Parts: sequence; structure tokens; C-alpha cells
Amino acid sequence: MNKKQKNITELICAVVSILTFLILWHIGVKGELGRLMPGPLPVIRMFFATLFGGTIGSRTMIIHILYSLIRVMAGYFLGAAVGVVLGLSMGWSRLVEAVFSPLFRIIRPIPPIAWIPISIIWIGLGEDAKIFLIFLASFCYVTLNAWSGAKNVDPDYLRAARMLGAGKRQLLFTIVLPASIPSIFAGLQVALSSCWATVLAAEMVRSSEGLGWIIIAGMNNNDMVQIMTGILAIGLVGMLLSMIFRKVEARLCQWNKSGS
Repeated sequence: MNKKQKNITELICAVVSILTFLILWHIGVKGELGRLMPGPLPVIRMFFATLFGGTIGSRTMIIHILYSLIRVMAGYFLGAAVGVVLGLSMGWSRLVEAVFSPLFRIIRPIPPIAWIPISIIWIGLGEDAKIFLIFLASFCYVTLNAWSGAKNVDPDYLRAARMLGAGKRQLLFTIVLPASIPSIFAGLQVALSSCWATVLAAEMVRSSEGLGWIIIAGMNNNDMVQIMTGILAIGLVGMLLSMIFRKVEARLCQWNKSGS
């Protein structure tokens, strides 16, 4: 089976899987479950009706999505930048690792949403608090993977480079950093999912726009269709982000792929 046939097969399987889920959902709400949640048709209808034309609150769905994405990207890239630098530094220098690893090991198991009360006290209820929470979600995963990647570089590569006269800076930028990139990208992908979940939790605390606000506003108004529409939007945008990231990773890390 060639690549084109494989892609077509995967697409058909994905379509069949989604259609099967929608059919089962439609059948399921015909019974007692229908009293608790709407079927797929009202949810899909509301999603497309509010995507560009109709509004939820005072904004269209696309504007709510953009607000959430802007918050995610701001915290994500900031956390990724700090995480890569700290992770590589801890993996490269024993002194840096000795100083920062105990603090990082304490912070890492704490979920970002646990910082919500502290972020409100320290920063307030504005955008900075949301970005701070997203920063933490990105920072921890990226730091851990960059640290692991730098620590697990094949020592034979380092010894060979030293024998050829490479200095510390050359070792770092020509051996350690390239060898750590696959691990860093794995951390970036997990961090993106974590950031997406974190911004939704942050928007549920205090916001007037965003996908998290759509869900909490629907809960306050006892509007299950709006709640399910927000959940649908979260799933679709999360899936698109994951697909885009994998395409970017495949393009940037072609050198890491084996085979023809």
C-alpha cells in the first residue's frame, strides 16, 4: 500500500468513526438521555450558525475561538522558550541541575489550575493571570523533555566531538541541541494540549469571551445546547492544533526520519 492509498484509507476510517459516533449519539438521546442532553443536530446547527453570523453573548464563535487561541499562544510560546533554555541548561550543566532541579521537581506535579487562586491574588482577574497559568502548563512539559533530551545524548557523540577539538559551545549547539530536538518537540506537543485545557479552565473563572466562557455561560443559563456547542468547538480546535503541530514537526524534523 503506497502513501496515497494509506492516506485515503485513514481518511475513510476517520469519517466512518465520526459518523458512527454521531449516529450513536442521535440514537442515544431518543431515550431517557434526551432529557439531560441535546442530540447532535441542534449542537452542530448552533455551531455553524454562530461561527460567523449569529452570536453567543456579544460575539461570534470565531471571535471566541480567536480570544482563546491568542491567550494560548502567548503563554505557550513564553513557557516553551523558558522551558527549552532551562531544560537544556539542566541537562548540560550539573551545577544548573543541582540548583534548579529540586525546585522544578516540586513545581512539576502541581496542575496549572491549582495555581488559579494564587494567580488571582498575585496578578488579578485580567489577561495576565490567564497567560501566567498557560505559561506554567507549557513550561513544565517543555522543561522536562528538554532536560531529558539533553541528559540522554549518546556519550560516544560527545567523546568523538571532543577528540576532534570541539569546545563546550560547539558541543552544545552542534551535538546536544540537535539530539534533543525530537524530545523537545514531544514536550511541545503535550504542552500544547495542556495549554488548551488550561485556558478553558482559566476562562471559566472570570472572562467575558472565549470557549471556556461559552460553557460556563451555558451552565448559568441552563442551556445544554450552548454547553455542548462549546465542547464541540473545543474538540475541533484542539484537533486542528494537533494536526498543524504534527505537520510542522514533520517538516522541521525530516532529518530525524529514517528510511526513504
